Amino acid sequence: MTMKLLTAFLLSLGVTAVCGLVLVPLLRRKKAGQMIREDGPVWHRSKQGTPTMGGLMFIIGIAVTCVTVGFGEMRQGELGHIYILVFALIFAFIGFLDDYEKLVKKRNLGLTALQKFLLQLAAAVVFVLLMRLTGHLTPNLYIPFWNVSVIIPEPVYFVLAAFVIVGTVNAVNITDGVDGLATGVSIPVAVCYGAVAVAWGLTYTYLGIVAAALCGGLIGFLLFNFHPARVFMGDTGSLFLGGIICAMAFAMDAPLILVPLGIVYIVETLSDIIQIVYFKATKGKRIFKMAPLHHHFEMSGWSEYKLFAVFTLVSAIFAVVSFFAVSARFSL
Repeated sequence: MTMKLLTAFLLSLGVTAVCGLVLVPLLRRKKAGQMIREDGPVWHRSKQGTPTMGGLMFIIGIAVTCVTVGFGEMRQGELGHIYILVFALIFAFIGFLDDYEKLVKKRNLGLTALQKFLLQLAAAVVFVLLMRLTGHLTPNLYIPFWNVSVIIPEPVYFVLAAFVIVGTVNAVNITDGVDGLATGVSIPVAVCYGAVAVAWGLTYTYLGIVAAALCGGLIGFLLFNFHPARVFMGDTGSLFLGGIICAMAFAMDAPLILVPLGIVYIVETLSDIIQIVYFKATKGKRIFKMAPLHHHFEMSGWSEYKLFAVFTLVSAIFAVVSFFAVSARFSL
């Protein structure tokens, strides 16, 4: 299993890096440049025109890896990694539609919030039902740290699961606001999933393949996305990333692992919500200098290098915590 995961990691990294060498110049020629938010930090305006939709490179790397390295599992009838991949690809397509709207209409809004929500909710419901019908998911809610499962009505579980998926995917999207930030924060998440798959054993090799492919793909993408970024992942990449991170939690049959494991995404989103609620309640006052949280730290003088390092370190610490939160399940 370890060799298969190493192969998946290296293949995904290599394919992603090669795709980047081709895709970045192509996106420049196509003038697929990011429109920078007018209400964002002033110094971000210098990034106007940086190619977006670069997430396509790690999407290709991960897809190629899942199909080739996971071919043996497919022959044995194990399609868990394909379900995860297809689910993430659906979210990537939603993100692609959003990016396309932005690029064609030259505005930084893309699809409406309602359009994105309904598309994402439909994809989440279908995925949860599929995982349940194929035996990869139970309606029992596993509680990390306590190593117990709570039996809840299946319809309630499905509704909860769908909203957890949509919320997490958009939280990852919000985190993608500084060069390399969402990429760096997500690498420890992928490593945690890979470690869990190894601890779980051969039955969950498919989960390890996806995790290793994700880790390799993100590192390959970081070669182009680290500050100063030569390309952004766009909604195409960030929604795929959020989708695959959620899908693996449900493939583990432990969606609540997303709370400690995705702590950076959650805090980023909460900072945005708190800012909006407080602004409306106080008629114009703000708690943060700018939301989400990474912009607050930027406005406080943090460089993008420091933001990347600190947020990634926090993610790594909570990835370790998350692994031990479910370790009792694997008799470690």
